[in-house]
Amino acid sequence: MTRGPTLPAHRIPHRTGRLAIPTVPEQTRTPPPEHLLAGFNSAPADDAHRLLLDCLHSPRWAGRVADHRPYPDLESLLAACDEAAYDLTPGDLAEALASEALPTLPYGTYSAAHTALSAAHAAYEARFGHVFVICLDEVAPNETPDRVLEGIRSRLTNDPEEERVVTAEELRNLAKGRLATHLRGARSPALGTNGAVSGE
Repeated sequence: MTRGPTLPAHRIPHRTGRLAIPTVPEQTRTPPPEHLLAGFNSAPADDAHRLLLDCLHSPRWAGRVADHRPYPDLESLLAACDEAAYDLTPGDLAEALASEALPTLPYGTYSAAHTALSAAHAAYEARFGHVFVICLDEVAPNETPDRVLEGIRSRLTNDPEEERVVTAEELRNLAKGRLATHLRGARSPALGTNGAVSGE
């Protein structure tokens, strides 16, 4: 798989000054996780499937997880996500990777870091033919650039089969983290405030 000559620019989110947090009316407050899980369990199959594809772009994985609803709790759902991800074929992984973006760098990252990371991403893609993915759920934002650069440099020494295994593990972790974020009450376009999965 070949990609264009240039990599997409790292997005730097706009950050304004500190804002006061207004009181949220009772009817618009984010519902508790169990309510959101109930909404996921009862949502139409197409809506649940769409939410899952936002977490990992593999129709086979999303279909398998959606088809095994209802889940009694979030832990059971995340375990099912993990199990389904272990069965992904190389073609499924390639499809998921094609929809992954480069890790977003935190606001204020120096241009030198952007340059180093762009070069590292280019070297990685030239070697393995797909975008570099890494789960940064437990990493502080200010440590993100160093962790990504360190990860790329370390994994460039892998042979293609070793890297396929590592990449699959990172995708599994990304999928679980994204779904947990959706269903632990984080606001998302994919979730309605009443706990149901909303359409696009």
